[in-house]
Amino acid sequence: MKHMATTLGTAALGLWAGMAAAADEVTLQLKWVTQAQFAGYYVALDKGFYEEEGLDVTIKPGGPDIAPVQVLLGGGADVMVDWLPSALAAREKGAPIVNIAQPFASSGLMLTCLKEHGITSPEDFPGHTLGTWFFGNEIPLYTWMGKLGIPTDGSEGGVTIQKINFNVDPLLQKQVECATTMTYNEYWQVIDAGLTPDDLVVFKYEDEGISTLEDGLYTTEDKLADPAEVDKLARFVKASMKGWKYAEENPDEAADIVLENDETGAQTEKHQRRMMGEIAKLTAGSNGALDPAAYERTVGIVMDGGVITKEPEGAWTHAVTDKALN
Repeated sequence: MKHMATTLGTAALGLWAGMAAAADEVTLQLKWVTQAQFAGYYVALDKGFYEEEGLDVTIKPGGPDIAPVQVLLGGGADVMVDWLPSALAAREKGAPIVNIAQPFASSGLMLTCLKEHGITSPEDFPGHTLGTWFFGNEIPLYTWMGKLGIPTDGSEGGVTIQKINFNVDPLLQKQVECATTMTYNEYWQVIDAGLTPDDLVVFKYEDEGISTLEDGLYTTEDKLADPAEVDKLARFVKASMKGWKYAEENPDEAADIVLENDETGAQTEKHQRRMMGEIAKLTAGSNGALDPAAYERTVGIVMDGGVITKEPEGAWTHAVTDKALN
């Protein structure tokens, strides 16, 4: 009897080990460092949502020297987070990347100017220096200037586009008159530096009618050609969106989970909780499926801005989200 129990116990352990070993591995490359901008993925990992879908997920933080598309194409990740404008630009240059889900339904992008420089409308931009991040993040600003017909080479009647680091120091030190900010991050860095909303003039891309889709999930055409990969990606999207909805409903807990995953220790509770509150506004209403109208709007804006030259083909698919939602 003892031998039988031992045999059954060993068999059960072997079955459990086999089930654990069968988990499909997925590596996600983030667009930026660990912060509430990516809370849904950390929540899905922490709450076991990925595990429930038979997935073993690794989340790789980004940074100023990390280009997600290069990591994805180099095989260092199965999925990446990126903005649609930069993804479209990369695709036109030959990168076979495809949008498989769109957790962010609206844009948090802004251009923040110091009021003292007298900029009250886009017509006031010429003659000024606008700071923005690069590595693909500059595309929305160039697109906007292109749509306005404002040269970006510093010539008369145009603006000077200055590359800035991922902080607001150039704006605070008046090296630029305006700087790219996000509703959930850099804007609050300006406020925390001692300025007030009355000291600033803010242009939200949503309000200017030039908002483009931001944080989406992308993979490669090769993976989408494999039914097993599509199934795995669908489970990943399903669990990720479950994480996002949990984060929306439990923002403080979600921020705390992000902080637990921040290996740098650079993030603060105040900033992450505030960020999560703003991020929840951008993911609200999204079930993960890309809205065709929002996609076409983004394509039109990016084409008008001269960033891409033609209507892209195959840049997005509903195959993964359709499977994830059913």
